[in-house]
Amino acid sequence: MGDISKDIKSKFKSNKVKALINIKYTSNWLSSKENEFFKPYGISPQQFNILRILRGAKERTKVQIVKDRMIERAPNATRLMDKLCDKKLIKRERCEHDRRVVYVKITNQGLELLSTIDENKNLSFLEKLTEKEAAQLSDLLDKIR
Repeated sequence: MGDISKDIKSKFKSNKVKALINIKYTSNWLSSKENEFFKPYGISPQQFNILRILRGAKERTKVQIVKDRMIERAPNATRLMDKLCDKKLIKRERCEHDRRVVYVKITNQGLELLSTIDENKNLSFLEKLTEKEAAQLSDLLDKIR
């Protein structure tokens, strides 16, 4: 990785177009790295996100709240949670008063998996940024949105 122009062998009509293409290119690169990292754990980055949300909630949470808090809005969030239930990483229960409401909660097995992942999470590519640069990058991305 270096200059996006060289990486994809292209020229851009403006720096703004170059920045947009660079964001998309880097996003795909990061997604690829994430998928590679989570593969040995048998979960996807989206499932990891669900587990993190549930760990932070500390108690059972409505499925809809989990969907709303996901980084990557997944239309298949219910299916992702089904797979986590099958792996016994989360458990699901219906509301007694309203059968339409479903709650989910992380299990001890799910918490153990997150602890293992936290210990092994390798974000060495972020070491290329200083704290000041990381803050600036985050601010610029916020500005775009």
